[in-house]
Amino acid sequence: MNSNSSESRLKAAELASGLGAVILGAGLALVLPEWLRTYATPLLVGGVVAHGAGMTLKYRMEARQGPPPWWERVLFWLCWACLAGLGIWMAVALVIHQ
Repeated sequence: MNSNSSESRLKAAELASGLGAVILGAGLALVLPEWLRTYATPLLVGGVVAHGAGMTLKYRMEARQGPPPWWERVLFWLCWACLAGLGIWMAVALVIHQ
């Protein structure tokens, strides 16, 4: 088994795990909306911080082995743009609803 195949399977597993976490979170948000509403902001902030830190650490560790493919760089920065957009949206929502 070559290392590229192993790395591809690792990336696929990481993607499946992350996607599963997102789907699980969305499902919980639909099932428990009233109960979760009081924890929404801390959960979102914690999720952004944890995801951003993990994503950045992984990106930097993999970059030590060589430059990442173009699509990985695009996804990395697209994700950061989405996280920044989410932060702005949350800030505006907090200001409007206070």
